[in-house]
Amino acid sequence: MKRGTSVALGEAQGEAERELDPTLAGEDELLVSRGGLTLRFLINRRSRVMRVIDFRAGPHPEKLTLVQEVAEQQGVQRAFTLVEREEAPTWVRLGFEKEGVIPGFYKRSDAHVLGLLFEEAPDRESSVRIKLHVEPAAEAHERTYQAARRLLKARDGQTLPSVKVALARSQDEEKALETARSSGRQLTDLAPFGRDVQRTSYLCTARGGFSLLIGAEIQPCFDNALLQLLTPPRGEKELFMMAGALDQVCRELGDQGVVSVFSLAPADSVELSAILLAAGFRRTGIMPRQLLLNGLASAQIWSRKLADPS
Repeated sequence: MKRGTSVALGEAQGEAERELDPTLAGEDELLVSRGGLTLRFLINRRSRVMRVIDFRAGPHPEKLTLVQEVAEQQGVQRAFTLVEREEAPTWVRLGFEKEGVIPGFYKRSDAHVLGLLFEEAPDRESSVRIKLHVEPAAEAHERTYQAARRLLKARDGQTLPSVKVALARSQDEEKALETARSSGRQLTDLAPFGRDVQRTSYLCTARGGFSLLIGAEIQPCFDNALLQLLTPPRGEKELFMMAGALDQVCRELGDQGVVSVFSLAPADSVELSAILLAAGFRRTGIMPRQLLLNGLASAQIWSRKLADPS
């Protein structure tokens, strides 16, 4: 099925299942309409996660049913949506839970992140059921965050290292991805998070052989950007080099008019938490089972405002 194809669930569901290859890696889009409801689903098949985009905001009796049916059809284990504050209660009433916010995502307002986990039902009459969020690792995530703060404390007052930042060529990106995969250090495949976005990458280098690829997914209509670090640091020195690189990329984006940036990092990584803290980000939420890193992993949401559009 091609990107943006519209499917009327029901009689066409079998055809849609045949056209959409459930083994396809990466992200796909599905536009579904039923009655007065139209939802777009951005599906990441590797992590079995889908983002729900609601074109006609407000309560609708079929909204949750439609999300569940698509989740079952596509083999999805988790759904999430980003909405403005006034729309959040509608999704909470459907069973979604508040996971955090992305400040300035909509330029002059924040995005509220709400998510829902699915698990297989014990009977086959309905093979998908909702699983309420239970986050037993919340205390562990907080310990990770505090450990990152302690790691940075010894460097209070010190400036971040200077790193050269340049737009990556396609061959630079391909080489970096292949190196990360072969070394087992890959954090992301740079899969899209949103739609109608501009994607680019920055190659960050410094003396001593330091090299880091940072993916940037820019949404021009709202002047926000998702930043993705391709690999984790190898040692404390590289940690601060990465923080310097990330800070420099943020400044480059700010000069281009980007208002806010955000990143998703494994919730149990002290080193990545320290990088984001050092680069001026703050923790603004946690998304359970969002990342695929040697199994499903929770992601902490990290955000940084670059400008005040008001």
